[in-house]
Amino acid sequence: METRPVAVLEIGSTCIRLLIAEIAGGEWRVLDWAGKPVALGRDVFTSGRVSRESFQECIAALKNYRELLGGWGISPREARVIATSALRAARNRDVFADRLLRETGFSLLILEGIEENRLMYLAVRHALKSDLPQFWRANSMIIEAGGGSTEIMLLRRGKMVAAHSLRLGTILFDQQYRQILGSVRSQERYLNENVRNTSELLNVEMDLSHIRTLVMAGSDARIAANHAGRELNEYCWTVEREDFIRFVERVRNYSIEDCVQKLQIPYVEAEGFIPGILVYRLFLDRTAAARIVVPNVSIREGLLIDLALGVDPELQEDFFSQITASAVNLGRKYHFDEEHNRHVADLCLALFDALIRDHGMNRRERMMLETAAILHDIGMFIRGSGHHKHGQYIVFNSEIFGLQREELDIIANVIRYHRGEPPAPADIEYIALQREERMLVLKMAALLRVADALDRGHSQRIKGIRVERRAETVVLCTGETYDLSLEKMGLEEKGDLFQDVFGYKIILG
Repeated sequence: METRPVAVLEIGSTCIRLLIAEIAGGEWRVLDWAGKPVALGRDVFTSGRVSRESFQECIAALKNYRELLGGWGISPREARVIATSALRAARNRDVFADRLLRETGFSLLILEGIEENRLMYLAVRHALKSDLPQFWRANSMIIEAGGGSTEIMLLRRGKMVAAHSLRLGTILFDQQYRQILGSVRSQERYLNENVRNTSELLNVEMDLSHIRTLVMAGSDARIAANHAGRELNEYCWTVEREDFIRFVERVRNYSIEDCVQKLQIPYVEAEGFIPGILVYRLFLDRTAAARIVVPNVSIREGLLIDLALGVDPELQEDFFSQITASAVNLGRKYHFDEEHNRHVADLCLALFDALIRDHGMNRRERMMLETAAILHDIGMFIRGSGHHKHGQYIVFNSEIFGLQREELDIIANVIRYHRGEPPAPADIEYIALQREERMLVLKMAALLRVADALDRGHSQRIKGIRVERRAETVVLCTGETYDLSLEKMGLEEKGDLFQDVFGYKIILG
């Protein structure tokens, strides 16, 4: 099988890193890599902007990388260039991206925090492989303390509970608070208060004291693992809890200069090292983890794996299952009727599969429909009256692992129109979508209305359906012998959008 090398460039808070690899059969192999320290985080978290000096530094580094890529036969437009929290927070990020394209030919994608979580999960999953089976059997946390944000994922027996991007970054802390707080003890008290408040919110989703495996990602964790851990496999280290604590106690009073000299790390990484390692320690204190796992991978490897997903259906299905698991746990947070919502989701998927020729949606859109169905009644937490609108608000303002902002917007709109009036020109959130996205909302909402009508009494009486086409009618056959008048009435009330979108009248046979 002929393969071409691919390149991933990450513009981070402290460094611009390049990874060149080849992908074949769902696997990848590193061919070359490079890194250039930069001070983007120091700029942005002090002034809110990328300075002229830092921009020129980035341009020079990327022009050098462009020459390196040329030797591998990779053009700038073929490279995947991503940026994380520093550029995400910069007021002049759009200008930065535009000038970068004009001067180097690289097209920049600035990742949202939830997308960073998704790519890190893929990288961690690959790094652990089958060498740590307890990770998939027990409760665990994945945490990455970065320069401008801290990314956290909670997993219950290997299934995603929640994913969050917190504005708690090591360079952010160093630039904004180190001088104000003064002593190391005051800085630690400030960090401890932030971690305590965050932990209280996380405990609502999963009791942190039940976590048995703590996965620490990021460069600060890798430095600690190099000094206090042992290799598990080529992509991963492990560190015993007490060994990690001893390492933190040894370095916690280091100055930036001490970190550079004694730990042999670049100055730009040393600036945020102590806050980062303290954040990890503070979260460790709130768990029951006896051992720490430190993957030697990053979102760059996650992006490589993502590129290979199309040829690995098993990995893709696992990823989709994590998205729906995250949606279920969001529903539990708002005390949804889990039996009803899961049952409606099953009926939705049965309709989707039977009518695929009519709606033309793909596998990822099937997962989005399932997510909308799982959460369609989540607004009941606020109030039964108008719960479709309340549900739209909750989902629009939530994070669901693996879903990008545009997909959450679509799902929130599907929930909005699972009952009540169809979309109107005055509905701003709907009109703001692209035309193709609006059609997805209509198709998904039409299927969801039908599935919801089939469980109008929240009793799960209809266990399954078989779809038959008869002229201009779609008949749903259930095989049930008991009275279905309530469900037929619900379908009569909610089947109008299905007829408008697909051109068939739908009835319960």
